[in-house]
Amino acid sequence: MSNDQTARSGRASAKTIATVVALPLALLAGFGFFQAMRPPAEPAPLPSVAAGPQVMPTTPVTVAAPALTERQATVCRALLSQLPDQVRDLPRRAVSAGPEQNAAYGDPALTVACGGPAPSFAPTDDVYTLDGVCWHKGDGAWTTVDREVPVRVTVPAAYDTPGQWVINFSKTLLATVPHAERIPVGCGTRA
Repeated sequence: MSNDQTARSGRASAKTIATVVALPLALLAGFGFFQAMRPPAEPAPLPSVAAGPQVMPTTPVTVAAPALTERQATVCRALLSQLPDQVRDLPRRAVSAGPEQNAAYGDPALTVACGGPAPSFAPTDDVYTLDGVCWHKGDGAWTTVDREVPVRVTVPAAYDTPGQWVINFSKTLLATVPHAERIPVGCGTRA
């Protein structure tokens, strides 16, 4: 090999070595630059007091207790004895009057009232069959229209999709409150 070739070979080796050393250094520098430019990670939020268990008022929920016929009282006692201790995440609460015909859940209170007069509504109003029970949606409350004894469920505006709350009572109603002799058009067949 000539001196010229040896010099070129030495330069090629030096270029190769410089590239092998410079490339990882450039990559490390780029990685460090991007890490420095990245916004700092936000700390995890502290747990909120609202995220923990909710404190439920211990005072009874104020409800009316209209006089019931003997038959209504019997049916309502059967219904109330079978209602759950909790509806979704709402625990059952004491009521101010008529515990044999009224129930309440959560705060704001979702209430169940059994008995009283049958609801009156225009024949053109919509009725909804929810899990086998026919309901009429009135001002803030849903009332059964196909049961021997009317049952009214009041769902506060704070709860989304009120029909989904009402449906929680359908199976118990079917098991404890007999079907009415006459039902409105739109309620379907007798259950």
